Amino acid sequence: MTERKRRVAYFYDPDVGQYYYGQGHPMKPHRVRMTHSLIMHSGIYNHMDMYVPSKASKEDMCEFHTEDYIEVLENAGADSVQINKQVLGEYNLLDDCPVFDGLFSYNQMASGGTLGCAVKLNQKSHDITINWSGGLHHGKKSEASGFCYVNDIVLGILELLKHHERVLYIDIDVHHGDGVEEAFLTTDRVLTCSFHKFDGAFFPGTGSLENVGHSIGKYYSVNVPLKDGVKDESFEFLFKPIVDRILAIYKPECIVCQCGADSLAHDRLGVFNLSSKGHASCVEYIKSFNIPLMLLGGGGYTIKNVARCWATETAIAVGESLDDHLPLSDYLEYYSPEYEADVFSDPSRKDKNDEAYIQKVLERIMRNLSFIKAPSTGFEARRPDTPDTLVPLLQEEEDGHPVISSPNRPRKQMWKHE
Repeated sequence: MTERKRRVAYFYDPDVGQYYYGQGHPMKPHRVRMTHSLIMHSGIYNHMDMYVPSKASKEDMCEFHTEDYIEVLENAGADSVQINKQVLGEYNLLDDCPVFDGLFSYNQMASGGTLGCAVKLNQKSHDITINWSGGLHHGKKSEASGFCYVNDIVLGILELLKHHERVLYIDIDVHHGDGVEEAFLTTDRVLTCSFHKFDGAFFPGTGSLENVGHSIGKYYSVNVPLKDGVKDESFEFLFKPIVDRILAIYKPECIVCQCGADSLAHDRLGVFNLSSKGHASCVEYIKSFNIPLMLLGGGGYTIKNVARCWATETAIAVGESLDDHLPLSDYLEYYSPEYEADVFSDPSRKDKNDEAYIQKVLERIMRNLSFIKAPSTGFEARRPDTPDTLVPLLQEEEDGHPVISSPNRPRKQMWKHE
């Protein structure tokens, strides 16, 4: 029996590559533009509905963040407003989280895409939604952290909770998804499961086996701490049985997956050794359960590998595949000299996660999961839905190739909009 292709909604803002954290900063929003170029030139775009995200409002952001923090973010990005370093320091808007031109607009775009993903899943118009500009999992309630300012993931999950009793959050970034875990630490309506490097010193320094949540949320925070050099086999040995057990017991009505690509081999900041096939197999496995799914970006600092990884995972979402050799695209020179779609593990890199350690982690997590159940709750106090004000991502054909139009350019062809 042939598997029904999922209805996929994809969010992309053509202006994403114009944002710049500053010289020498490892976070490059341009990687999302590179991902999009591969998606367009490989033909993957033909199999999904594409939308320009509406910009999240201050009110949207304050569903989680404090008003004073959001106001500082808004003002910090305005040329006419000068904010002293002491105030910026109070909100951690220095060093790793610098103020840059268009800062607030950038976060409106990233958060708006994730909110749009949630709205589509709530409306049941799509089975899978994608926002590679999102996944900024370190953002805290009243401060920036780890290159992240507004936690779009928390905003998206809060939107999903208006229609779903239980949401599962899975994080395969090399860094612990601390901002999301912290936001839902005391509730059982969101189960967070993060696979990450942990040694107490690696950023953000949290995510040990002992971090399991508090109060009603005790045991609904699942942390899978890993050591340097983890390869596909070790990762899969943990990932599949843990996800299986969570799905069997918790019965989530929706899944949000943060697909941080800094867990790939050869990442500028990461210390894992996953291939792109190993990384993508996590997405493929989650998809196989036919549960409404949101895919988000996150970390990833060797940008040619990020683009290849996320393009591959977009193909998986729509039930297609990316050719082994990359198509001609706007950024083909980035992939020289191999021009291949795959990112390979480094065979010389030692996996420090030996069998005894992996088994110990698995046994401990399985024991903790025996304490959870599938909670249910009424929706009497449901907040108003975020309206669907999305517009389709428009395109033209030039010389037989799809070209994304800027918001103000004349268009010849429109995507169908529900």
